[in-house]
Amino acid sequence: MRVYVPATTTSLRSGLARGDFGRDVTAFGVTAGIREWYVDDDIEELEYAASGQAVRASLRMVDADPSALRRRVVLSFDVAESAVELRDDLDRGAVRVADGLTVPALAAVHIDDDDAEPTIARAAAVVLEADLGSLGAQDVVDDAEGFELSWYAPEEVSALVATLDALHPTTDD
Repeated sequence: MRVYVPATTTSLRSGLARGDFGRDVTAFGVTAGIREWYVDDDIEELEYAASGQAVRASLRMVDADPSALRRRVVLSFDVAESAVELRDDLDRGAVRVADGLTVPALAAVHIDDDDAEPTIARAAAVVLEADLGSLGAQDVVDDAEGFELSWYAPEEVSALVATLDALHPTTDD
């Protein structure tokens, strides 16, 4: 099963350094909740909807992590269905992945380009208000959702992080 793990640039860097992205991780996948909400049988469209849930969760994480770049990050993994617990009760498409998500199992990284940063910064600052029903805040979040995330294959992730480090050096090393 393909799962989409919301992340930040901080958690991307630390997961790569450790060689894993944790155990018992909340992610998003094609669940009954996604199928019911999206009403489409095309698996690619359903996976896009699930990844969209992870993108929104990443925006919340960006808000909570002042050290992260103002970019949404989603990590894709292919995991055994037996390792996945459906949690549509938490959020549409939510799952818990019991197994450790290791770097070798990483299928792709999706991340905003640098031109999205100002919009993502504004959206991250108001995403919780949008979650609580503020229409003005939702308009700002909708602006962020207008940016598509770029896709990186596993073999490109080291170069991606090196580029991020060159553009935005960290001080926690």
